[in-house]
Amino acid sequence: MPGTREDTGISKQQWEELAAAAWECRENAYIQGDTRVGAARLTGSGKIFTGCNLEHIFRCHDVHAEVNAITSMVAAGATDLKAIIIVAECGLFTPCGGCLDWIFQLGGPDCLVACQARAGGEIRVFTAAELMPQYPRY
Repeated sequence: MPGTREDTGISKQQWEELAAAAWECRENAYIQGDTRVGAARLTGSGKIFTGCNLEHIFRCHDVHAEVNAITSMVAAGATDLKAIIIVAECGLFTPCGGCLDWIFQLGGPDCLVACQARAGGEIRVFTAAELMPQYPRY
């Protein structure tokens, strides 16, 4: 069942390390609204890259935490996205369509996408394809 799987190939400890890194980075979010978001990405080689949301006063220039983490990863020379976790203090906070575009491009439909609503809370894991099942396959 989506969101409750344990057969991800990523250990519970790795998910917890990713979540902790995302919560730490979330503290640096630059927001105009109320929602601070953090993200942490895991590459195939085990490297972690983090990002937080950066909101612009005119909002059309906002940078989402997921994209911030991806650009950090690419700037460091990595493009093999294996998993990402998104953390925010709200219910089920999943990536938007634009962020999923980047996840699909660098991680593919099987890329693991996890969400956590509070530090130390339940980590729900999906594949990118489960979050956007009708995504075009080229």
